[in-house]
Formats: sequence, C-alpha cells, structure tokens
Amino acid sequence: MKSKSRRKFLQDSVSLGAAAGSAFLSASPLMGSTAVSSSRVLGASDRIRVALIGCGGMGRGDLKDFLRVKDIECVALCDVDDEQSGKALKATEEQVSQRPALVTRDFRKVLDLKDLDAVIVATPDHWHALPTVMACQAGKDVYVEKPLSVSIGEGRIMVETSRKYDRVVQMGTQQRSSPHYSEAVEYVKGGKLGKVRLVRAWAYLDWKGRTPVLPDGIAPGSVDYDMWLGPAKKRTFNPNRFHFTFRWYWDYSGGLMTDWGAHMIDIANWAMDIKAPSSAVSTGGKFGYPDDAMETPDTQQVLWAFPTFTMIWEHALGVGRGPEAREHGVLFHGENGVLVVDRGGWEVYPETDRIDKKNRIFKAPGVPRQNVSNPDYHLTHVQNFIDCMRSRKRPNSDVEIGHNSMIACHLGNIAFRLGRQVKWDVDNESMISDAEAQSYVSREYRTPWKLLT
Repeated sequence: MKSKSRRKFLQDSVSLGAAAGSAFLSASPLMGSTAVSSSRVLGASDRIRVALIGCGGMGRGDLKDFLRVKDIECVALCDVDDEQSGKALKATEEQVSQRPALVTRDFRKVLDLKDLDAVIVATPDHWHALPTVMACQAGKDVYVEKPLSVSIGEGRIMVETSRKYDRVVQMGTQQRSSPHYSEAVEYVKGGKLGKVRLVRAWAYLDWKGRTPVLPDGIAPGSVDYDMWLGPAKKRTFNPNRFHFTFRWYWDYSGGLMTDWGAHMIDIANWAMDIKAPSSAVSTGGKFGYPDDAMETPDTQQVLWAFPTFTMIWEHALGVGRGPEAREHGVLFHGENGVLVVDRGGWEVYPETDRIDKKNRIFKAPGVPRQNVSNPDYHLTHVQNFIDCMRSRKRPNSDVEIGHNSMIACHLGNIAFRLGRQVKWDVDNESMISDAEAQSYVSREYRTPWKLLT
C-alpha cells in the first residue's frame, strides 16, 4: 500500500471516529450497542478477531505477538494520536499483509463492532480501566497492559465487571507465563527455603535519567488531546505529560512503583500466596534529579506488613546497581536459603548456621543459576490468553491476580504521598479508620466519563 493511500485511509477513518465520538457525550459504559454481551463460543479452529486500543510501542509489541498466533486477525486500530495509529497500521500490513477495516480515535467505535472477540488495551495507564470495563460489557475479552489500574477502586470494578459478564481478562505481566519464574515460585512454595521472613523487590533503571522541564504548549494537530486526557483532570498540553513520560505524573500513573512494581510485586504475591498487606509506610523523593519535571519520586522505598513476614520495595532512576548487583529482581529470604529471581533466571544461596565462634556451616544446598529457558515468554503469555478465550478458563494473569498485585503498589504510593503509615483492611479492601487515606482508594473522573459495573 502506498503511503499516500495509507494517509488517506487514516484520515477518513479518524474523521469517522471523531464524528461518531461527538455523539457519545454521555460517556457512561452503559450506552448503545456496547452494553450488549455478544460472546460467542469459540471452537479450537475458529478465527479470533482482535482490536488494538492504544497503538504506542507496547501496544504494537502486543499486537505483533498476537498476530504470530495462528488464526488471529486484527480488525481495528484505535489511538487518539494519528501518528501512532499510522505506525501500527504500517506494522500490521508488513507483518501479515492485512489492513484492519477500522482505524479510529474513539475506542467506543471499536467496541461497537459486532464481529470482534477481544481487545488489547495498551493505552496510558489512566485509560486502562474504562476501555476494559466497557469491553467486558460489550461481550469482548480483554488483554490489558500493566499496571492494571491507577487506583485500587478501579481495579475492583474491573474484577467485578469481568465476573459479571463472564469475560476473560489478562493483565500483561508476562512473567506469569515464564517457565523459569514458575520454577522459582514452586521452589519457594515447596518449603526448601524454610520459613520466609523477608521478601525484597526492586527496580534500578540506569537508562532513565533526568526529565528536562519543558513549557506548556499546543498539542500536535494529529492528536485529540481532550480524548487523551479522558477521565483525568483538564490541563494545558505539556510534552512531558504525554507519550511514555506520562508515567511520572500522578494524574496518569504511579511512577516506577506501579510501572515496575506491577511486575515484581506480582511475583512476590505469587510465591507467598498472598492478596495484600495490612499496612504500608514509604519514604523517598526526588533525590537523584530534584529539579527535573517529574512528580513521582526517582528514589523510593516501601515497607509492607504481612502476618508472618515483611516485604520491601525499592527503586531508583539513573543508577543500575540494585540489591544483589541487579537492575531488578525479587528476593525471598528463608531460614535455609535465599532465592533471587529476575528476568534472566534464578538461583539459591544457602543460609549459614554458626557452630562456634569461628565456624559456620551451610543449612542447605544452594542452587546454581538456572537461566531462562523460554526467552519468548511474552508470546507464551499471549498464547495463554487466546487459549483461555477458547476454553473459558481463567488466564495466568487473571484480572483478580492483577488487581491483588496492584494493591500493594497503590498502598505504597498512598503512604508516600501522605507521608505516613496507612493501614489496610485486606478482606473489605478499605482503609482502617482513615478518611484521608480512603480518599486515595478511588479516583474522581472528569465529566462526562463514568466508571460503572
């Protein structure tokens, strides 16, 4: 397809989407044909039709792996930025020689498609909940990128809606589908470490440095900026609060705590078989880059309490040597040994016992480095979602698993922003006798957007 005709196709499709969007001034999820559950029973050989909502780098990466799976067809692309849609359209045509029938700025036009089975939600974080909830109400399954939500309240609504409409919802924490993470988790669960009293998770990213302060300006002509803001507060466009770097602003995300915490805390939850902590306290700040444009901390530590152990998170931007001399990881400190796992593999260091003032013995044998056996586990994660669409089983990173993993992340940020400890009722998912902290559990949506089950 020639570039001129591609541009014409994009312009026509976006114009249609924008015009349609103006008719949806009431943005409640319960509107029009999107409120009708139209799920169909998929057979093993049925073709599955998917749409991508959010055509940035992560979205295009997700779609690429979806299209590597047999009998998957992309029927629609959606992004408020025409340039991002154009990149996704070009990549799709090059990969499978196929042009999606619809390219639009308005995700509601996508959900109105009757011959659509699933959507990939790879938008900025503050846009994860609404399309996921509305897709479930429209009878579509959902693969939603991490972090699942920007508030605990959003996550709970996402869980309840997926259950109400019997939808398969997978969060994009691909480690859940990696054999080497499964092996490490089973080692912890198997009791070989003995009693685990401390879990530590971290992310130290030396590739992310200072975010220069930039003046407000005018959004690019290719962007529907009001739609990009969506349920977030109305404010003037600033390039720092846009593609990729949106995650360093509280209106749209939770900084590195939710960005990488969504991955690492999930592994801790999995291995320790837990839902959420009973309290959180956090400290940190903009210590590395005090005068840059970020709102979220470039350095942060969180301490969570559980009945039989404690868990620690730490992150830092601009430096890459974290605990165990690793950029990222999760550590389980048991009485017999210490297991460390990251995206490259896992190993166990034996703990020691002193037999006299000068001598120590090892309590248990260690395990040498077990390298990753399947480096393509993102594809495996996508395949798991598709398999569950057919079987109607819950996927490896089911929405409730994702929600539970995000609770600790959000509590850590709430404690940081309040500058004090917060106490959490795990069963009822609410703060304990703390109205101020409770106000952070849910997020106010800008009119006319609403989040309803």
